[in-house]
Amino acid sequence: MSLEEGKRFVDFSLKNQDGETVSLDDFKGKWLVVYVYPKDDTPGCTIQGKSFTATRQDFDDANISVVGVSEDDVASHKSFCNKFGFTIDLLADPDHELLNAAGVGQSEYKGTMYWNRTSFVIDPDGSLRKIYEKVNPEGHEQVLLNDIKAMQA
Repeated sequence: MSLEEGKRFVDFSLKNQDGETVSLDDFKGKWLVVYVYPKDDTPGCTIQGKSFTATRQDFDDANISVVGVSEDDVASHKSFCNKFGFTIDLLADPDHELLNAAGVGQSEYKGTMYWNRTSFVIDPDGSLRKIYEKVNPEGHEQVLLNDIKAMQA
């Protein structure tokens, strides 16, 4: 990992599922979870998207925004969001700008390289507070919510 906790998170500017540009500065004054997932419409990634959508109000109530990032393009994200009714933004990083800058690792699965499931917690000042690597998608949203609430206290 090239990022250090306590340092400013990577400035990014990526398009969401609706083709709107989303950047780190959009979240000034809020906590932010950036979760990296391998691929749209795959089992673990669907679990994560559904979990973050189901707990969106809990995150909103705690002043926490959540965005997902993968190398899939805007059209793929749109289809994925529509299929499962996601209410969170999915950011397209087909050129791997954020993925590389954040130092996200890759693993091989059945002969294909995928980005590792990684979550970043960024505080209201834009500083990285915690990195979660090789995340288990089951229940991860609750771990994040509890950990961030503890950081806020």
